[in-house]
Amino acid sequence: METLGTEWLIEAMGCRPDALRDVKTLATLFDCVIAELQLRPVTEPVWHQFPGEAGVTGFVLLAESHLACHTWPEQQSAAFNLFCCKPRPDWPWAETLREMLGATEVNIRQMHR
Repeated sequence: METLGTEWLIEAMGCRPDALRDVKTLATLFDCVIAELQLRPVTEPVWHQFPGEAGVTGFVLLAESHLACHTWPEQQSAAFNLFCCKPRPDWPWAETLREMLGATEVNIRQMHR
C-alpha cells in the first residue's frame, strides 16, 4: 500500500509558561517549520489566545495538509501536529522546542498513513 502521508505528533513538557502564552514566539516557531520543511501555506496562520494565564491554539492550512499547536502554560506543556501528504525529512523538533520554549522533555511520534 502506498503511503498517503506522514503525521508527526509532538508533545513538549517542562516549557516556560510565558513562551506558551506568547503568540509571537509560537508564530516564529511555525515560520521555522514551514520554511525549513519547504511547506506551502494556503492561508495565514490563525491564532486564538485564551484569556488570562491560559494558552494559545494555532493552526495553518498547508497545501500539504496542516500544522497545529495547543499550549497549556499551567501544565508547562504544548502539543503540535504536522501532517504532510508528501514525504518530508525529519525536523529537529526536540532541539528547537528546547531552545524556543524551554522544553525539558519532548516526545515525537511519527505515523505513516
